[in-house]
Amino acid sequence: MSDDQSTQDSSCGCGGGSCCGRSVRWIWIVLALAVAGVLLVKHSGDKKGVVAATPVVSQVKALPKLVDLGAGKCIPCKLMAPILDDLRKTYAGKFDVQFIDVWENEEAGTKYGISMIPTQIFYDAAGKELFRHEGFFSKEDILAKWRAFGVDLIENPEARSQKSE
Repeated sequence: MSDDQSTQDSSCGCGGGSCCGRSVRWIWIVLALAVAGVLLVKHSGDKKGVVAATPVVSQVKALPKLVDLGAGKCIPCKLMAPILDDLRKTYAGKFDVQFIDVWENEEAGTKYGISMIPTQIFYDAAGKELFRHEGFFSKEDILAKWRAFGVDLIENPEARSQKSE
C-alpha cells in the first residue's frame, strides 16, 4: 500500500498510524465523561443517592449582629460577658452575638476603629453598621436598641426552658 492510499483510507488523515487508535479511544473517554456529567447534573434534583456535580449552597438566613469588642481582663468587659452569653442563647435565631478580644487580636481593634473598650457595634442583616456604643451597655439597653431597629425579640423557647431548670 502506498503512502497516498494510506492517507486516503485513514479517517484522520494521519496515514493510519498508531495515533488513530489512541485518538479514537480518547474521543470515547471524553464522550463518556461528558454524558456522565450531563446525567449527574440532570438528576441532581432527584433524592435517590445521586451526588450533584456542583456543591449545594445552604440558604442560611442572614441575621443582624452585635459585635462586642473588649478584652478578657478588662473589668467592664468582664461585666458584659454574662450579658452577651445570655443574649446569645436567649435570642438565637433573632440576632448573632460575637465577642472579639482586641488585646489578643490587635488587628481587629484597628479594623473596627476601636478607641475604647468595651465597644458594641450593631449591624443589620446585610452587614451595614447601625449603631456603635462605647463602654458598658446593659442587657435592657441592648434589647431596646434592637427593638428600635425593628428586630423581633420573641425569646427562643429552648432558652426559656433552660433558664427555668
